[in-house]
Amino acid sequence: MSDSAPRESGPAPFTAIRGDERHHIYADLAARGPVHPITTPAGTQAWLVTGYAETRALLADPRLVKGGWTSGAYAHQLPQDVARGIHTTMLNSDPPDHPRLRRLVTSTFTRRRVEKLVPRIRQLTDDLLAEADGRGTVDLISALAYPLAIGVICELIGIPEAERADFREWTLPAVSPGIYSYEEFHAAVASLLAYSRELIGKKRRDPQDDLLSDLIAARDDGEGLSQDELTSMIFLLVIAGHETTVNLIGNGMRSLLTHPGQLALLRKRPELLDPAIEELLRHDGPVQTTLSYRTVEPVEAGGVRLPAGSVVYFALVAANRDPRVFPMGAALDVTREAPTHVAFGHGIHYCVGAPLARVEARIAFRTLLDRFPDLRLAVPAESLTRTPSLLMNGLSALPVHLRLPAAA
Repeated sequence: MSDSAPRESGPAPFTAIRGDERHHIYADLAARGPVHPITTPAGTQAWLVTGYAETRALLADPRLVKGGWTSGAYAHQLPQDVARGIHTTMLNSDPPDHPRLRRLVTSTFTRRRVEKLVPRIRQLTDDLLAEADGRGTVDLISALAYPLAIGVICELIGIPEAERADFREWTLPAVSPGIYSYEEFHAAVASLLAYSRELIGKKRRDPQDDLLSDLIAARDDGEGLSQDELTSMIFLLVIAGHETTVNLIGNGMRSLLTHPGQLALLRKRPELLDPAIEELLRHDGPVQTTLSYRTVEPVEAGGVRLPAGSVVYFALVAANRDPRVFPMGAALDVTREAPTHVAFGHGIHYCVGAPLARVEARIAFRTLLDRFPDLRLAVPAESLTRTPSLLMNGLSALPVHLRLPAAA
């Protein structure tokens, strides 16, 4: 057991790297144990958890807390009104605030609302793929995954189509503090915050049949969401709600296209699609590491003592390939029977949007497989680059051939 101060432990897998390098780096790290002292790219000391059992245990441990809006990215540098306006979320809150926020959100973000979106998701998917069909080479990220995910989130929140700005300019800096400068991060989140405040004002004056209008009207014991909680919820939905879906579709198709035997099996047995999505989430999930937690008491995990006040991150992509739990975890097996993955987190902060992400992925994968029997990568798999991020695990692009050339 060790209670030494954190120290740097190998290269940080946060940069724009190729192929499976990020997974190889995490695998090398995990081979040394399930809990590691690290130095973050910002130069601060922290702990990184790579073990599956340790991740599930600690994410459910009340001795680890989030610490409120002041724990968010660049929170101490941002103007306080901006920090409060984007970080007052469920992800940054602890009991008793967290249960109240979760109840208010889940009372509006219901299964019925997700099911109502299914026809629109199918229509968006069909329209996007019809537009892409016939091209020689198509980037599935820009042609399908991104416009589908951001389109669905805008539909869900109630953002009019004419007002749908290029959220990508805001979301990449917003999910990658430490990669992007403070100035870039501030500019992105301030733009999103200003738009969110204006949108909330419109919905207060003229409520519609959308999630934001329902969130404004929601009450828990007579108490509703504050202005900062509403703008933070928009921030969370736009950032986490679409980035995770983009990465689920992109990473999932890459995994299938680089495992042709598994792809053929899925085409032959379409009833495997739902378990296949769970395996794709485990194999190459959309989130690399969680936001930070902090210990309020000493905690022991994996034979390591984490002192009170320690900053802790969880490498979800590493936990989902823990060889103690997932034998041959680097292999894709759409028939795998295994414990529940942690791609959407665990404990009280489990992703509230997971059902919507699964629905979007199911429709996107099914449509792609049915419509394009010759779908294949247009570049070597090892040349594909990952987006630079501390949090997300996604591809910069996924070039594919939708059909065989006419001459073939």
